Amino acid sequence: MTSVAAPPLARPQLTAPRLRRWTKAEYYKMWELGWFEFQRVELLDGEIVEMPNPGPPHCISLDKVDEALIAIFPRHCHWLRMQMPLDLGLDVEPQPDLAVADGPRAAFPTHPTTALLVVEISDSTLSIDRGRKAGIYARGGIADYWIVNVNSRQLEIRRRPVADPTAPEGHRYDDITILGEADSASPLAAPQAVIRVADLLP
Repeated sequence: MTSVAAPPLARPQLTAPRLRRWTKAEYYKMWELGWFEFQRVELLDGEIVEMPNPGPPHCISLDKVDEALIAIFPRHCHWLRMQMPLDLGLDVEPQPDLAVADGPRAAFPTHPTTALLVVEISDSTLSIDRGRKAGIYARGGIADYWIVNVNSRQLEIRRRPVADPTAPEGHRYDDITILGEADSASPLAAPQAVIRVADLLP
């Protein structure tokens, strides 16, 4: 009996130009081929976004946030991931500056699909962290999203993700709190902990 190959799937006919988005599989293949060597890139809804290299204030703040969170989320039951991907969909894989995964490192054979807390350190990336990334994290169900605003020396806390067709990515945070250097904050996943905003800034 002769087998007959199935015809290729027909692609929908375009009637106007459109943005060609990349899948996660294609994105990984580009990595393997060395397309992004010496570049910091993230896959955001099928678009490959190149990020600026962090300067000294960003690096100092990142290290200070890491120190503060390690003291709250012990390694035997949490994985504090620094600049590692979150798997939030077929064509979206942001790399937040810090994310607290609910479980030890050994519990995650692949990238986590959620986090107890996501933190972005923002100086040159403030607009995308407040806009597009906030929408992506809200859509992904991240309940606690912090932006360490280095330039204004404040902490922006976003909570209660909700659907909103008028917002970036169709989702937004319904609760936004702005804290100054003299204030303190507590993660939703560790309400007993108190972190001074000044201790997160460079």
